[in-house]
Amino acid sequence: MQGLVDAGVDPAQLKYVGAQRGIETELVPESGFSGTFFSVSGIGRKFSLQTPTFIARQIAAAIRSILLFRRWKVGVVVSVGGYASLPPVLAAIVLRRPIVVISYDRTPGRASRLAARWASSSAVAFEGSPLPNAVVVGAPLRRSILEVDRQQDSVEARRRLGVPEGRDLIVVMGGSLGSGVLNDAVASFLEVNSARNDLAVLHISGKQRVAGPSERNGDDSIWYRRSEFVRAAEELYAAADLFVGRGGASTVHEVAATGTPAILVPWSGASDDHQLANVRWLSDSFGAVLVGDNDPNEVVEAITTLLEDVEQRDALSARAREIGAIHHGGLIPKLVLESLALHDTK
Repeated sequence: MQGLVDAGVDPAQLKYVGAQRGIETELVPESGFSGTFFSVSGIGRKFSLQTPTFIARQIAAAIRSILLFRRWKVGVVVSVGGYASLPPVLAAIVLRRPIVVISYDRTPGRASRLAARWASSSAVAFEGSPLPNAVVVGAPLRRSILEVDRQQDSVEARRRLGVPEGRDLIVVMGGSLGSGVLNDAVASFLEVNSARNDLAVLHISGKQRVAGPSERNGDDSIWYRRSEFVRAAEELYAAADLFVGRGGASTVHEVAATGTPAILVPWSGASDDHQLANVRWLSDSFGAVLVGDNDPNEVVEAITTLLEDVEQRDALSARAREIGAIHHGGLIPKLVLESLALHDTK
């Protein structure tokens, strides 16, 4: 949405529609955009007792979307996937409004694959997308991420985060729900390196409960801070000497766009193993280190190896930034506005 504003669209003309769950219910209003949130939920791959409820809520949300879109005089609908995107897509089909699908996973989700059948174009982040009318434009990243300059921003970002000077900083972020393997890896790393007064660890643990204290002062030992969530993710990328995270599309693309040396641990339970496919986009080109999520000790070993090899971290950073250059092109807003213009001329 911010990209469209930067392209000249009046913020008042942009409306967000999503589900009544998830961090976006807080982030969208805080960003200054108006949002409408539906009571919809996900569904498994097989029929279950929840299936009728899922269908009923989707229909109700689609009807509400039609009414809202008529009132708002919607010109184009942009879908970023997920079960909450289906009602607006259905409304767009009924009202004959153009649809632009944004898919930044290397393996598109079911909702994106369905919506793309009616889309005027599919904005994708990877070459070889199976979606129809695919155009490679990068991922929809926030301006604050795209503007990160690690060389210039590092000192100020570390100051804001409270990280002591003269220490190598490892940032570990497991996503909003948390990651057991990453949380266990942090615990092991802290135990092994407890006496290191040249290291600092920022641990974004997500909603998963983590045993032990949430901070260590690090006077004569390792410095440590843990929090459930961080709003200014750009500060983490700017400050980190090494980033450790999962393989979700947002994380992978943010690592690439900021050129942050990273160890990425894709969740093996992700549908269609899409996180592994995301990470390989970077790791196969030496833009990140891929580690499996079976053993926390493997993550600890990877962290230790990269901490001792500054040249490899620099090489990862440079290659990631090179691969992520496409995210800085501002191509997604152009594609959306082109779809709107084509509709207006009909």
